Amino acid sequence: MALVATPCAAETLAEAVQSALLSNPALNAEEARQEALAETPEQARARGRLTAALGGTGGYDRFDYDTGGGATISASLPLWTGGRVSSAVRAAQHDVSAGEEGLRDAASVLITQVVMAYADVLYGQQAMAIVETDIGLLHQQVAEATARYDLGRATLTDVAQLEAQLAGAQGQLADARAALEGAKAQYRTLVGRDPETLDPLPDLAGLPPTRELAREQALADNPLYRRGDEAVQAAAARVGEARSQGAPTVSLDGDYGYGFSDVRNDGYVRSNAVGVTLHVPILTGGLVASQVRQASAELRAARFDMDAAGRDALRQVDTAWARLAAARARLEANQRRLEAADLALSGVRAEYAYDLRSTLDILVADENLRAARLALAQSRSDVLLAQAALLRSTGSLSFASFAASGEQD
Repeated sequence: MALVATPCAAETLAEAVQSALLSNPALNAEEARQEALAETPEQARARGRLTAALGGTGGYDRFDYDTGGGATISASLPLWTGGRVSSAVRAAQHDVSAGEEGLRDAASVLITQVVMAYADVLYGQQAMAIVETDIGLLHQQVAEATARYDLGRATLTDVAQLEAQLAGAQGQLADARAALEGAKAQYRTLVGRDPETLDPLPDLAGLPPTRELAREQALADNPLYRRGDEAVQAAAARVGEARSQGAPTVSLDGDYGYGFSDVRNDGYVRSNAVGVTLHVPILTGGLVASQVRQASAELRAARFDMDAAGRDALRQVDTAWARLAAARARLEANQRRLEAADLALSGVRAEYAYDLRSTLDILVADENLRAARLALAQSRSDVLLAQAALLRSTGSLSFASFAASGEQD
C-alpha cells in the first residue's frame, strides 16, 4: 500500500476574515446587543394594543367574623393615543437601523484589524526567511574571507567586518522573531486560532476607480454617516412623541368582578362595567413643553453629529486614496530596487573573486539587498492596508471584498 502525503493548503486572508466574523467574541457581543435593540419597535407597538389583567383577593375579618374573596378581570384597548404610539414606533425603528449601521461598522473595524494582523504575520514570516537566508550567505562569506586570509589575499579586518555583519543579521533575526510572535498573538485574539502558512496578500475587490466616485460612495454607504442619518430620523420622531404627550387619549375599558362574603345573605357579589375613557391633559406644569424643547435640542445635536460624520468620512476617503497611491508607487519602486540590488550583489561577488572589489563593497551590497527585500514585503502590506482603509471609508469593506479578490504573486 502506497501512502501519498498531501501538502496542507495555505490559509488565505478570506478564510481568516470569515473565521473572525463567525467567532470573534467582541463582534458576537455587538450582534447580541443589536438583537436586543431589535425588540424595541415591538415594545413600542404594544402600547397601542389590547391589554388584560386578572386579579384576586381573599381574607378574613375577625371583628365581623366575615370570610370573603373575589376575582376581577379587566381589559383596556387604546383607541386614540394622540400620536404617542406611532411616534415611538418610528423612533424605535430608526434606532434599530442606526444600530445595524453601527454593527456594520464594527464588522468593518474587525476586518481591518484582521487584515493588519494577517499582513503583520506574513511580513514577519517573510522577514525571518529573508534574514535567515542572508545569515546563511554571510556564513559562506565569513568562511570564504577566512580562507582568503589564510592564503594572504585578505586581511583580518575583512574577516572582522563580515563577522560584524553576521552578528548584526543575527540580532535582526531575534527582533524579527519577537515581532512575529507578537503578530501571531494578535492574530489568535482576532481570528481565534494560530496562523499557519499564509497565502500571499491579495488585491481587494470593489475598489472605486476614482477619488470622486469614492467620495460619493462614502456619503451614500459609510456606516457611521448612515448611522448619523438614522439617528436624526429617530430624534425627529421623538420630537413628535414629546408633543403628543399633551394630546388627548381615548381608550375602551372594561372589567368583570366576582366575589363572595359570609355577611351577605346571598353570599355572592358580581360586578361588570364597560366604557370609553377620555383623558385630556389640561395642565402639566410645563413638563410637556420642556420635553419638546429637550427633544428639539437633541435633534439639532443629531444633525450636527451627522454633518461631522460626513466630513470625517470624506477625510477618510481622501487620506486612504493618498495612502494607496503612495503605497503603490513605493511597491513599484521597491520592485525595481530589489532587481537592482540583486544584480549589484551578484556583480560585486563576482568582482570580489578577482580582487576587483573590497569586503566593504560586499557588505554594502548585501545590506542593500536585504533592505530591498524587506522594503518590498512591507510595501505589499502597505498596499493591502490602504485598500482596506479605502473600502472601509466608502462602506464597502466586507467578506465579499476578499472572497472575490484575486491573489497576487
